[in-house]
Amino acid sequence: MMNFIYALDAVLVAFLLYWGAKWLYYRYKAKQLNGAMEPEDFESTMRKAQLIDIREKDEYDSKHILGARNLPYSQMKMYAGELRKDLPVYVYGRTVNSSIGAVNKLRKYGFQDIHWLKQDFKDWKGKTKKTTKL
Repeated sequence: MMNFIYALDAVLVAFLLYWGAKWLYYRYKAKQLNGAMEPEDFESTMRKAQLIDIREKDEYDSKHILGARNLPYSQMKMYAGELRKDLPVYVYGRTVNSSIGAVNKLRKYGFQDIHWLKQDFKDWKGKTKKTTKL
C-alpha cells in the first residue's frame, strides 16, 4: 500500500512540476513576443486588424467577440494562408496560454504584427455574438 502512495505522490509532483514549467514558459514567451494587449486597447483597435478566435468551432458558435472569425488552434496550419500578412492579427482564445501558443505558430508562418488579448475570453466585457444554428 505504501508503494502505491509513493507512486501517487511522485505522479502528483511530476504533474505539478509540468504545469508550473509550462506556466513559466508561456510567461517567458509572452514577454519575449511583447504583444499582449489590455482589453480596452484590444477592443478600441481591433477593427483595424484581423480578429481571430482560436477556440474550437462549438465554443466559437456559443459566444465570440463581435467581428471575430474562427480559426481553431488545431487547424491553424491548414488555414493560416487565408490571413493577410500585411495586416495586424489580433488573437484570443479560452486562455492566455493558448493565445500565446497561437502567436508562436503564426510567427513561424511569417506573420509579424500579432497581438493577443491579455485575459481569458471568459472575462471579456466587450460586444459578443452567438452564431445561430439552422
